[in-house]
Amino acid sequence: MRSNVSMSRAVVAGLLLAVVATSGCSWFRKGNKLYAEAPENRPLEVPPDLDQPRTDGAMAIPGGSASASANRPTQAQPGAPASSALGFTLSGNRDDAFNKVGEVLGKTEGLTIASRAQLLGAYDVNYQGGNFLIRVSAVEAGAYVSAVDPRGLPASGAGPTKLIADLKTALGGR
Repeated sequence: MRSNVSMSRAVVAGLLLAVVATSGCSWFRKGNKLYAEAPENRPLEVPPDLDQPRTDGAMAIPGGSASASANRPTQAQPGAPASSALGFTLSGNRDDAFNKVGEVLGKTEGLTIASRAQLLGAYDVNYQGGNFLIRVSAVEAGAYVSAVDPRGLPASGAGPTKLIADLKTALGGR
């Protein structure tokens, strides 16, 4: 008989413990009026740094400061992209210019074309120890041929400069 009583007390204690354990932390929960309302009636909380658009880079000049870019000579043509400092313009459409550039690149001694992407208007080339892109872009005056590094910035160095000069001479660019 004694074992039945201790068994029933153990069951009752276990049930009481289960009820307390599953009730969550309601004893410790603080009441918050914002969360008592329906979700669609709650105010929208926006972190302080996200309530206005970022403006720190809004007036940045591509390629450095205004004084540095004003003192740097560029070869960019009117109607050419402002970020391209090493290039020339060809008359005609972009696809024809892309094909002409490809023919000249294929005949250039010491140049390896790693890949070509006509939809992007780009040749990935290796020339004089440098890897860079020859990009053909559509502009108002026709097609603009430029040398850019893999980040899209104007390519620097002897290789890109010589190759653009050779392309300009071979294709009659302006």
